[in-house]
Amino acid sequence: MSDSIIEVENISKQYRLGEVSTGTVAHDLNRWWARMRGKEDPTLSVTHSNNRTSKRSEDPDFSGKNSSDDYVWALKDINFEVKRGEVLGIIGRNGAGKSTLLKILSRITAPTTGEIRLDGRIASLLEVGTGFHPELTGRENIFLNGAIMGMTKAEIRSKLDEIVEFSGCALYLDTPVKRFSSGMVVRLGFSVAAHLEPDILIVDEVLAVGDAEFQKKCIGKMQDVAGQGRTVLFVSHNMGAVADLCSQSIVLSEGRVVFDGVTEEALDHYMLRAISRDLSMCKLDGELAQCLRLQSIRVNEVSATEGRPSIVPGTSLCVEVQYELTEQIPFICCLSIGTGGHDRVFTIHEDTSLHSASGVFISRFYIDPNPLRPGIYSIHVGGYSGPAIGCLWAWASEVGSFEIMEIWSDSIRREDTGVVQVSSTSDRLSVDV
Repeated sequence: MSDSIIEVENISKQYRLGEVSTGTVAHDLNRWWARMRGKEDPTLSVTHSNNRTSKRSEDPDFSGKNSSDDYVWALKDINFEVKRGEVLGIIGRNGAGKSTLLKILSRITAPTTGEIRLDGRIASLLEVGTGFHPELTGRENIFLNGAIMGMTKAEIRSKLDEIVEFSGCALYLDTPVKRFSSGMVVRLGFSVAAHLEPDILIVDEVLAVGDAEFQKKCIGKMQDVAGQGRTVLFVSHNMGAVADLCSQSIVLSEGRVVFDGVTEEALDHYMLRAISRDLSMCKLDGELAQCLRLQSIRVNEVSATEGRPSIVPGTSLCVEVQYELTEQIPFICCLSIGTGGHDRVFTIHEDTSLHSASGVFISRFYIDPNPLRPGIYSIHVGGYSGPAIGCLWAWASEVGSFEIMEIWSDSIRREDTGVVQVSSTSDRLSVDV
């Protein structure tokens, strides 16, 4: 396998909607008879993609007459390669096929078609409590989980103290796991998986259950694992964690790989696909969500939802938000700018007094000069009614994006780092010692 530890070739996974296996003896017999005659599985001609938001009746390939209409490709023609010691991020929307892919790599389920070549021992943490028995104590589950991962009792015992210390669950080590919180289970499960020295460590979104302190420890541990020449596959909706940890990433959409490359570019690709193109369909949170209708977002007079406006660094920036208030309420519009890692750069509020009104409005936010350095930025908008604390509010994330161009000048210097460019002066004094 040369320097590759994982090679995935044309992996596909098919499910029948609403059923376990194919659901009927007739379908199983049809597939068996096709194999006996050397023919292709008749269900493999299914063309329905893994679009969880669409109804089958709205699928142009769905007729409602054929039994194959019930089949869907959870994954379709997946190809990628992972080098030894690489940390690969796998990102995508809910239902894109990330967990299915990891279950195939972990040998929990088999692919419908395709081939996977693995060179090493795998440890995986895919769901809270994976491989744990609720009636056994934390100590007993460490040995059980380690044995499942192929470790000997002596190997587990030699790592026991490190596992317990890292998990922070020493007080409850001899307590049945059924009395653990979900966060404590994740702590213990990750500690076992990370300390038993697998060649490949697979981690799904489970770290989201842990607290901030433990997530930071986990990121550091995965960086240490990669630094020792082992491989990590990391799935997360925390784009900041993906950006910090992963050198390469793949983006999944509707069961297919739509991008494979450098993590920074993968996050930009994911962000652009995630931006809602139809603001009337975007998700609004908060008590005022029913009263607010977003209509358009423009950056320097260019739509930020139908394209990606390009701005010269250091020039002025004008973000225009057009919206409708369906009820007569006091309302202050707010704007946030975020990075590809979903970190908030700044939030600004409309400079106006509260007054009750309804109808269509345009709020403009002027930033001059624009302090943002080259990169891709996301736009988040919303507003509130009443005092800033204890108010009613509405908020929509990632409703648009824009790009600060890679153009350098004396005011935007390449050697500086960070998200924003600040004006500064400096001097140097010679000190006699």
